[in-house]
This record gives sequence, structure tokens and C-alpha cells, in this order.
Amino acid sequence: GSTDGSQAYVRRAFPEVRLLALGENRGFTGACNAGMRAAQSPILILLNNDTETDPGWLAAILDAFTRHPHVGSVASKMLLFDRRDHFHTAGDFYRVDGIPGNRGVWQKDEGQYEREEAVFSACGGAAAYRRAMLDEIGLLDDDFFFSCEDVDLGWRAHLAGWAVLYVPTAIVYHKLKATGGSVTGSYYDGRNFLYLIWKNYPASLLRQNWRLVLRGQWEITRAALRHWRGAAARARLRGQVAGLLGLPKMWRKRREIQANRRITDDSLLALLTPIDDTGGAK
Repeated sequence: GSTDGSQAYVRRAFPEVRLLALGENRGFTGACNAGMRAAQSPILILLNNDTETDPGWLAAILDAFTRHPHVGSVASKMLLFDRRDHFHTAGDFYRVDGIPGNRGVWQKDEGQYEREEAVFSACGGAAAYRRAMLDEIGLLDDDFFFSCEDVDLGWRAHLAGWAVLYVPTAIVYHKLKATGGSVTGSYYDGRNFLYLIWKNYPASLLRQNWRLVLRGQWEITRAALRHWRGAAARARLRGQVAGLLGLPKMWRKRREIQANRRITDDSLLALLTPIDDTGGAK
């Protein structure tokens, strides 16, 4: 559905690239899913149009998949395009209170994320997936449309027994918000944070952490109410209302996901980040 001339530019400048013209705005999820359905490789990669990759980025990703057959997704080391010694994300975290975020966001790169390690999910701006995993758990959830769809996929990957690996040698530079908007993002964050909980958070762990989850949502609401004159704050509140109304739809999906769960509570809890140890927030 692009109207900015980008389709003509890609056809002219990169004739070897297969361009999928969808004809309508299907959101981030719809566009990515169309591309992944059309792709034929055993490894599928999502890469934002506002990124630049390090020369060794792709080789590092493929090497990680080769070395770790249990890994279903690889997260890149994403640095800011204009401040290349600062992080956008070193993979995503998910807190016990149901709040997702980017590891290391805005931090200066001082070697603190140079270890290959398990993370909760790969940021969709530069994420790699094993086709075998996607064949099992499905693609991005189109109901998310934009925001947190990558975290949702991380949830489903872990629940199905797959691992997500952060690879620090897979470096990408991200021109953050070059094609996004804070008001739009605030609405979908408000809604999709709740979608993640309804759809994925196991009941056994919710019983342990429900007070933390409620407090996390209340903190979001309270912050938005304090700044209610701002468009982004009002959008966040509208998103929370939409998230509550979306409970029945997400609950139907939840039944199938939880029925096929292969990970224990202890293993899953080890993947969730304590509230005081986030390294940043989304």
C-alpha cells in the first residue's frame, strides 16, 4: 500500500529483488507474513527498511543456527544509526509483571552485551527465524498489526520448547522511528501489552505474579493519566481499553498455545526478567 514511490524505486534500483506489492496496508505483521510465506529458505529474516547491516551480519546469523539446532530465532545486536556506540536493543526482555522491553536501550556500548546468550525474543527490526519453528508455531499474529508481535512470537517459541539466541557479532544499525510514529506506537503498545498476557502468560505463573501484573498495568495507566493532554498518552489509554475488549479473541488462541506447551514453569520463569533488572524499557 505504499504511495511514496518506494515500489518504483526498488524495481528500478534493485531489479534482482522480488517485490511483493500488497495493494493495501496490512501492518507490520501482514507485510512480514506475506514475505515469509513467499520465501523458500530454511532460515527467514526480517529486516527493517531503516537499517544498515554490518558486513558480517548474515554470516554470524547463519553460523549461530548451524551451531545450535535447538535455536529457533536469532536476535541481532542493534545499534543506533546516528550514534553507533549506543544500543537500540540487544534482544528483547519480558518482565514478570508482563512488560516487554529492549535490553540495553539507549545505553552506550561498553562491552556489556558481548556474550552470546539466551534472550526472550528477537526485535522484529532485525530478526531471524528457523522455518521449522515457524511451521510449528505459526507466523506473526496479524491481530497485533504493529508492536509486540516479535515478543508474542518469542512467547510461542519458548512455550513450544525452542530457544532464542542473542548473537553480538550480528550487528545492525537502526535509524529508529524513521518510519514509525509515537502516537500510533503508544496505542498499539497499550493494547498489545495486554494481548501478550491474555494469549501467552501461563495461568500457573499468573497465579504467582498477578499482583505484579496488575501493578504494571496500573503504572502504565497512571503515567498516561498524568500526561492525558498529550496525544500519545491518550492513545495509550485507548490501547489499554482495546486490550481489555480483545480478551475473548486472545483467549481463544491461548487454549491452543497452552495445550501444546513443552516448557516447565521453572524454565519459563528463568526467562522472565525481574522488575529491578531490565536494562531499559520499551
